Amino acid sequence: MICGIDEAGRGPVMGPLVIAAVAAEDDLRFRELQVKDSKQLTKKKREELLPLIKECSQTETLVISAAEIDSYRLTGSLNDLEAEAFAQLLNRLKPETAYADAADVNEERFAAVILEHVDFKVDLFARHKADMLYPVVSAASIVAKTLRDELIDTISAEFGEPIGSGYPGDEVTRNFIERWIRKNGTFPPHTRTSWKTAKDLYSQAKITKITDWID
Repeated sequence: MICGIDEAGRGPVMGPLVIAAVAAEDDLRFRELQVKDSKQLTKKKREELLPLIKECSQTETLVISAAEIDSYRLTGSLNDLEAEAFAQLLNRLKPETAYADAADVNEERFAAVILEHVDFKVDLFARHKADMLYPVVSAASIVAKTLRDELIDTISAEFGEPIGSGYPGDEVTRNFIERWIRKNGTFPPHTRTSWKTAKDLYSQAKITKITDWID
C-alpha cells in the first residue's frame, strides 16, 4: 500500500493547520481522476473530487488548532510539529511506502524527523512539491484543503461575518483581526498569536485606537 501526506493551512495567521493522509493499493485511480495539487484546482473541482478520492482510498485527517500551534511553538518548530503530525497519520494507516510533502528546506532531515515518531517500518520519501510529483500526495492535498475550507466557513459563521482565508496577505483576514482588536482589546479566537503578522496587526490596531481617541 502507498500513502501520500500533505497539509493545508501552514502559513495562515488565523485558523487551523490540517494534515491529511491518503492510502491506496496504487495511484492508477488518482491518475484517472487527474488529481492535481489542490492550489491548482477550483474549490468546486476539489469538492467534486473529494468523494471520488474517498471511494478508492483510506483517508485520515488531523486538525491542529491555532492555540495548539502557538503552544507547540513555545518549545518547538512548526516543521517538527508538522513532522509529528505526519507520523501520527502514518501510524494509523501503516503503508509500505509513503510520500510526504517536505516542509523543511532539507528533505532528508524532514523525513528523518517523521521516522523518529513512526512505530513501524516504512519506505518514506519526503520531497518538495510532492503534491505536484505524486498523485497520491495530490489527493491528500485535496482532502486537507477541502476540510480546511469547511473549517474556515465554520469559523466565519461563528463570528457572523467572513474572516477571509486566514492568510496574512488576505485583506479580509487582516481587517477582521484589526477591527476585533480595536473593539475587544485582544486577539479574536482562532488567531495564531505567535505569528509576526498577528503581533504587527495588534500594534497597528492599538496605534489606530489611540489616534482615534486623540482626534
